[in-house]
Amino acid sequence: MQLSVIFRIRKLFDTKTKLGHRIELFIQILIIISIINFTVQTLPNINPTYQKVSNSIEVVSVFFFSLEYFLRLLSSKKPFKFIFSFFGIVDLLAILPFYLTLGADLKSLRAVRLFRLLRLLKFLRYGDTLKNLKQSFDNVKKELTLFSAATLLLIYFSSVGIYFFENEAQPDAFSSVFNAMWWSVATLTTVGYGDIYPITTGGKIFSTFIVFIGLGLVAVPTGLIASSLTQALNKKSSDKDFE
Repeated sequence: MQLSVIFRIRKLFDTKTKLGHRIELFIQILIIISIINFTVQTLPNINPTYQKVSNSIEVVSVFFFSLEYFLRLLSSKKPFKFIFSFFGIVDLLAILPFYLTLGADLKSLRAVRLFRLLRLLKFLRYGDTLKNLKQSFDNVKKELTLFSAATLLLIYFSSVGIYFFENEAQPDAFSSVFNAMWWSVATLTTVGYGDIYPITTGGKIFSTFIVFIGLGLVAVPTGLIASSLTQALNKKSSDKDFE
Protein backbone atom coordinates (compact mmCIF):
# COMPACT_ATOMS: atom_id res chain seq x y z
CA MET A 1 0.00 0.00 0.00
CA GLN A 2 2.77 2.40 0.97
CA LEU A 3 4.74 1.59 -2.20
CA SER A 4 1.62 2.23 -4.26
CA VAL A 5 1.20 5.71 -2.73
CA ILE A 6 4.85 6.57 -3.30
CA PHE A 7 4.58 5.39 -6.91
CA ARG A 8 1.54 7.62 -7.46
CA ILE A 9 3.38 10.60 -6.00
CA ARG A 10 6.30 10.00 -8.34
CA LYS A 11 3.88 9.99 -11.28
CA LEU A 12 2.85 13.53 -10.30
CA PHE A 13 6.31 14.77 -11.25
CA ASP A 14 6.64 12.65 -14.37
CA THR A 15 6.55 15.23 -17.17
CA LYS A 16 5.85 12.50 -19.73
CA THR A 17 2.29 12.27 -18.41
CA LYS A 18 -0.40 14.93 -18.96
CA LEU A 19 -0.85 15.45 -15.23
CA GLY A 20 2.89 15.72 -14.66
CA HIS A 21 3.20 18.24 -17.50
CA ARG A 22 0.37 20.34 -16.06
CA ILE A 23 1.92 20.30 -12.60
CA GLU A 24 5.25 21.35 -14.12
CA LEU A 25 3.57 24.26 -15.93
CA PHE A 26 1.68 25.24 -12.77
CA ILE A 27 4.90 25.36 -10.71
CA GLN A 28 6.63 27.47 -13.37
CA ILE A 29 3.76 29.97 -13.42
CA LEU A 30 3.78 30.03 -9.62
CA ILE A 31 7.51 30.81 -9.59
CA ILE A 32 6.99 33.75 -11.97
CA ILE A 33 4.06 35.11 -9.93
CA SER A 34 6.08 34.74 -6.73
CA ILE A 35 9.08 36.64 -8.14
CA ILE A 36 6.86 39.42 -9.52
CA ASN A 37 5.13 39.66 -6.15
CA PHE A 38 8.50 39.87 -4.36
CA THR A 39 9.58 42.68 -6.72
CA VAL A 40 6.36 44.67 -6.26
CA GLN A 41 6.72 44.40 -2.48
CA THR A 42 9.90 46.51 -2.69
CA LEU A 43 7.90 49.54 -3.92
CA PRO A 44 7.55 52.33 -1.34
CA ASN A 45 4.15 53.27 0.06
CA ILE A 46 2.31 50.17 -1.13
CA ASN A 47 -1.46 50.35 -0.89
CA PRO A 48 -2.63 48.50 2.27
CA THR A 49 -5.22 46.60 0.24
CA TYR A 50 -2.60 45.34 -2.19
CA GLN A 51 -0.31 44.51 0.73
CA LYS A 52 -2.94 42.07 1.97
CA VAL A 53 -3.29 40.59 -1.52
CA SER A 54 0.50 40.34 -1.78
CA ASN A 55 0.73 38.54 1.54
CA SER A 56 -1.98 36.13 0.43
CA ILE A 57 -0.09 35.41 -2.80
CA GLU A 58 3.04 34.66 -0.76
CA VAL A 59 1.15 32.31 1.56
CA VAL A 60 -0.39 30.42 -1.37
CA SER A 61 2.98 30.22 -3.16
CA VAL A 62 4.76 28.89 -0.07
CA PHE A 63 1.97 26.36 0.50
CA PHE A 64 2.40 24.81 -2.95
CA PHE A 65 6.22 25.04 -2.85
CA SER A 66 6.19 23.34 0.55
CA LEU A 67 3.80 20.67 -0.71
CA GLU A 68 6.07 20.06 -3.71
CA TYR A 69 9.14 19.80 -1.46
CA PHE A 70 7.61 17.30 0.97
CA LEU A 71 6.07 15.19 -1.79
CA ARG A 72 9.42 14.99 -3.56
CA LEU A 73 11.09 14.13 -0.25
CA LEU A 74 8.47 11.49 0.52
CA SER A 75 8.71 9.85 -2.91
CA SER A 76 12.49 10.01 -3.14
CA LYS A 77 14.32 6.68 -3.23
CA LYS A 78 17.04 8.22 -1.07
CA PRO A 79 15.46 10.99 1.04
CA PHE A 80 18.68 11.92 2.83
CA LYS A 81 20.47 12.32 -0.50
CA PHE A 82 17.61 14.45 -1.84
CA ILE A 83 17.79 16.83 1.14
CA PHE A 84 21.44 17.63 0.41
CA SER A 85 21.13 17.58 -3.38
CA PHE A 86 21.24 20.82 -5.39
CA PHE A 87 17.52 20.91 -6.07
CA GLY A 88 16.70 19.73 -2.56
CA ILE A 89 18.59 22.68 -1.08
CA VAL A 90 17.06 25.10 -3.61
CA ASP A 91 13.54 23.87 -2.82
CA LEU A 92 14.15 24.21 0.91
CA LEU A 93 15.67 27.70 0.69
CA ALA A 94 12.75 28.78 -1.50
CA ILE A 95 10.32 28.26 1.39
CA LEU A 96 12.55 28.66 4.46
CA PRO A 97 12.47 32.52 4.58
CA PHE A 98 8.68 32.49 4.96
CA TYR A 99 8.77 30.24 8.02
CA LEU A 100 11.73 32.08 9.56
CA THR A 101 9.92 35.43 9.32
CA LEU A 102 6.60 34.27 10.79
CA GLY A 103 5.67 36.58 13.64
CA ALA A 104 8.84 38.64 13.20
CA ASP A 105 9.59 42.13 11.98
CA LEU A 106 10.12 41.57 8.25
CA LYS A 107 12.13 44.76 7.86
CA SER A 108 14.72 43.41 10.26
CA LEU A 109 14.98 40.20 8.25
CA ARG A 110 15.55 41.57 4.75
CA ALA A 111 18.66 39.46 4.31
CA VAL A 112 16.63 36.34 5.02
CA ARG A 113 13.90 37.41 2.58
CA LEU A 114 16.50 37.70 -0.18
CA PHE A 115 16.62 33.90 -0.21
CA ARG A 116 13.22 34.04 -1.89
CA LEU A 117 15.09 34.96 -5.06
CA LEU A 118 16.46 31.41 -5.07
CA ARG A 119 13.05 30.37 -6.36
CA LEU A 120 14.39 31.40 -9.76
CA LEU A 121 16.79 28.46 -9.54
CA LYS A 122 13.79 26.14 -9.43
CA PHE A 123 13.46 26.85 -13.15
CA LEU A 124 16.57 24.72 -13.68
CA ARG A 125 14.44 21.68 -12.93
CA TYR A 126 11.93 22.63 -15.60
CA GLY A 127 12.42 23.35 -19.28
CA ASP A 128 14.84 21.84 -21.78
CA THR A 129 16.67 25.12 -22.41
CA LEU A 130 17.71 25.55 -18.79
CA LYS A 131 18.56 21.85 -18.52
CA ASN A 132 20.82 22.19 -21.57
CA LEU A 133 22.46 25.26 -20.05
CA LYS A 134 23.07 23.43 -16.77
CA GLN A 135 24.52 20.48 -18.70
CA SER A 136 26.80 22.87 -20.59
CA PHE A 137 28.18 24.25 -17.32
CA ASP A 138 28.69 20.72 -16.00
CA ASN A 139 30.63 19.73 -19.15
CA VAL A 140 33.17 22.54 -18.72
CA LYS A 141 33.17 22.57 -14.93
CA LYS A 142 36.88 21.73 -14.65
CA GLU A 143 37.89 24.33 -17.24
CA LEU A 144 35.77 27.02 -15.58
CA THR A 145 37.18 26.14 -12.15
CA LEU A 146 40.73 26.45 -13.44
CA PHE A 147 39.89 29.70 -15.23
CA SER A 148 38.22 31.10 -12.08
CA ALA A 149 41.36 30.36 -10.05
CA ALA A 150 43.50 32.10 -12.69
CA THR A 151 41.09 35.05 -12.66
CA LEU A 152 41.42 35.47 -8.89
CA LEU A 153 45.21 35.47 -9.20
CA LEU A 154 44.99 38.03 -11.99
CA ILE A 155 42.71 40.27 -9.92
CA TYR A 156 45.21 40.15 -7.08
CA PHE A 157 48.15 40.81 -9.41
CA SER A 158 46.45 43.81 -11.04
CA SER A 159 45.40 45.16 -7.62
CA VAL A 160 48.98 45.04 -6.34
CA GLY A 161 50.26 46.56 -9.60
CA ILE A 162 47.90 49.54 -9.66
CA TYR A 163 48.46 50.09 -5.94
CA PHE A 164 52.20 50.28 -6.58
CA PHE A 165 51.75 52.88 -9.34
CA GLU A 166 48.94 54.99 -7.89
CA ASN A 167 49.16 54.89 -4.10
CA GLU A 168 51.40 57.93 -3.73
CA ALA A 169 49.53 59.96 -6.35
CA GLN A 170 46.06 59.00 -5.11
CA PRO A 171 46.29 57.84 -1.48
CA ASP A 172 42.53 58.13 -0.96
CA ALA A 173 41.43 56.16 -4.04
CA PHE A 174 44.18 53.52 -3.82
CA SER A 175 44.79 53.46 -0.08
CA SER A 176 45.38 49.70 0.02
CA VAL A 177 45.47 46.62 -2.18
CA PHE A 178 41.96 45.79 -0.98
CA ASN A 179 40.62 49.14 -2.20
CA ALA A 180 42.48 48.66 -5.49
CA MET A 181 40.59 45.37 -6.04
CA TRP A 182 37.46 47.34 -6.93
CA TRP A 183 39.36 49.00 -9.78
CA SER A 184 40.79 45.61 -10.84
CA VAL A 185 37.39 43.93 -11.04
CA ALA A 186 35.81 46.86 -12.92
CA THR A 187 38.72 47.00 -15.37
CA LEU A 188 39.20 43.27 -15.97
CA THR A 189 35.50 42.82 -16.65
CA THR A 190 35.73 45.79 -19.07
CA VAL A 191 33.00 47.63 -17.13
CA GLY A 192 35.15 50.64 -16.24
CA TYR A 193 32.82 52.70 -14.06
CA GLY A 194 35.29 55.59 -14.05
CA ASP A 195 34.90 56.39 -10.35
CA ILE A 196 38.60 55.68 -9.79
CA TYR A 197 41.25 55.64 -12.53
CA PRO A 198 45.04 55.95 -12.87
CA ILE A 199 46.64 59.36 -13.38
CA THR A 200 50.33 58.44 -13.41
CA THR A 201 52.15 57.41 -16.58
CA GLY A 202 53.08 54.02 -15.14
CA GLY A 203 49.52 53.44 -13.97
CA LYS A 204 48.08 54.27 -17.40
CA ILE A 205 50.49 51.92 -19.19
CA PHE A 206 49.77 49.16 -16.67
CA SER A 207 46.02 49.74 -17.08
CA THR A 208 46.30 49.39 -20.87
CA PHE A 209 47.74 45.89 -20.51
CA ILE A 210 45.08 44.99 -17.94
CA VAL A 211 42.28 46.14 -20.28
CA PHE A 212 43.53 43.90 -23.10
CA ILE A 213 43.79 40.99 -20.68
CA GLY A 214 40.26 41.79 -19.52
CA LEU A 215 38.92 41.30 -23.04
CA GLY A 216 40.18 37.73 -22.97
CA LEU A 217 38.85 37.30 -19.45
CA VAL A 218 35.32 37.87 -20.72
CA ALA A 219 35.74 36.02 -24.03
CA VAL A 220 37.25 32.74 -22.77
CA PRO A 221 34.45 31.54 -20.43
CA THR A 222 31.83 32.78 -22.90
CA GLY A 223 33.45 30.71 -25.63
CA LEU A 224 33.71 27.64 -23.42
CA ILE A 225 30.05 27.77 -22.41
CA ALA A 226 28.87 28.55 -25.96
CA SER A 227 30.86 25.62 -27.36
CA SER A 228 29.59 23.27 -24.66
CA LEU A 229 25.98 24.40 -25.20
CA THR A 230 26.31 23.78 -28.94
CA GLN A 231 27.61 20.27 -28.29
CA ALA A 232 24.75 19.57 -25.87
CA LEU A 233 22.15 20.73 -28.39
CA ASN A 234 23.76 18.74 -31.21
CA LYS A 235 23.85 15.61 -29.02
CA LYS A 236 20.19 16.04 -28.11
CA SER A 237 19.29 16.52 -31.78
CA SER A 238 21.23 13.37 -32.71
CA ASP A 239 19.49 11.38 -29.98
CA LYS A 240 16.08 12.46 -31.30
CA ASP A 241 17.04 11.48 -34.85
CA PHE A 242 18.22 8.11 -33.59
CA GLU A 243 14.94 7.54 -31.84
